[in-house]
Amino acid sequence: MSTPSRGERAFIALNRFGLGAHLGDESPDNPKGWLLGQFQAYEPKPAAMSGLPSSAEIFTTYREDSADIRDLPEAERRQARQELRQRGQKLYEAEVEARMRAALASQTPFVERLVHFWANHFAISGDEPLVTALAGSFEREAIRPHVLGRFEDMLLAVETHPAMLLYLNQNRSIGPNSLRAKRAAEQDAARKPGINENLAREILELHTLGVRTGYSQQDVTQFAFAMTGWTIAGQDGNDQTDAGTFAFKPQFHEPGPRTILGKTYGQEGMDQAEAVLRDVARSEATASHLATKLARHFVADSPPSSLVQRLQSAFVKSQGDLPTVYRALVDAPEAWEEEASKFKTPWEWSVSALRALDASPEMTTTAAQMARQLGQPVWRPQSPAGYDDIAASWAAPDALIRRVEVAQRLARKADPTLDARAAAGALIGPALSKTTATEIARAESPATAVALLLVSPEFQRR
Repeated sequence: MSTPSRGERAFIALNRFGLGAHLGDESPDNPKGWLLGQFQAYEPKPAAMSGLPSSAEIFTTYREDSADIRDLPEAERRQARQELRQRGQKLYEAEVEARMRAALASQTPFVERLVHFWANHFAISGDEPLVTALAGSFEREAIRPHVLGRFEDMLLAVETHPAMLLYLNQNRSIGPNSLRAKRAAEQDAARKPGINENLAREILELHTLGVRTGYSQQDVTQFAFAMTGWTIAGQDGNDQTDAGTFAFKPQFHEPGPRTILGKTYGQEGMDQAEAVLRDVARSEATASHLATKLARHFVADSPPSSLVQRLQSAFVKSQGDLPTVYRALVDAPEAWEEEASKFKTPWEWSVSALRALDASPEMTTTAAQMARQLGQPVWRPQSPAGYDDIAASWAAPDALIRRVEVAQRLARKADPTLDARAAAGALIGPALSKTTATEIARAESPATAVALLLVSPEFQRR
């Protein structure tokens, strides 16, 4: 295992742990101290996100607009629905732009990267109009406030957020023996409400324990029974005061104890599923699953087992205190290997490119479009598993061509006085190869030199 110099460690801190260097910023003299000091300076509500609506406001507005559409003549409904979808898309694009601006301005880029990591771990995919509109508020409300807290608190915030409940169809899951089901049967015996297992399954498979960790289909079903009643206030036009917030409805809940992963939960109502959540959040399987994902994200596509074990141990001993796990990551020698083995995802590359160029606000207005062009639209992974975190998913020739096209466009908008030769040393540092330096020096124009810098092999890794 090689030991990087202090200068090399500064660039590792900026690029591997952070979001990329800002041109003109001084490199940290104490890289570890700089990273850990961000825990005290982190701002859960950055200025870039001020003025954006809450999930409750988004939900209420959408519900009211949808009700208005239902009252329209049939000939006008299609156009009205299209306009409603367009308003949701406009909000989505504003949320992506705010996310990008927060990343560019952040003085705590290590923590900001962790926000992006957890948002992808707890992935939602905004394909339905209301989920599209709620995607940004999900990250702002469920991830950002808890990124430096306990994992189980983040987990509870995520699973009770309207965006997650809607995305995985939990909001209408009804126990077959609940009061609501019995009343429905009295009105129409052929109509039998039932449970939806989506959220329960993804919690066990993706959010906590991980695939092939010993849980059974019976555990999933029993967990889904325990979660019946977890829904959204106001979805049926009632609960005007709390519309758009999490609600537990006892009349939806399947009565009785549940046995999950060998343990019986006799709690009633909301407490039952919450007890299950807290138990799986603290399990060693969850610790191993999360440790592996963190190590893969920060260090290598196939992370060293020693690093995974180190992070797992920190998670178990601290009962899921996330800053303790992050400190173990920063202290791990495996995380400071000189070789930059991680290939940047499209989002990571675009953030680092705009930071490198000290992008103007105008350059962030097309952040959502840029993400789509690069193949990683924000909050739209098409799967609850989120986006892949390995090079094989992002380094295909056609994907690299798209990066070249975006790099050329960014370079044309960059400061025309930017000297790419000097910038290469400041942004890439000791990793800059003679080949890349020569190619940049021989570029036919300043804009071409900047584009070559942004798509150089060194810049595309962290």
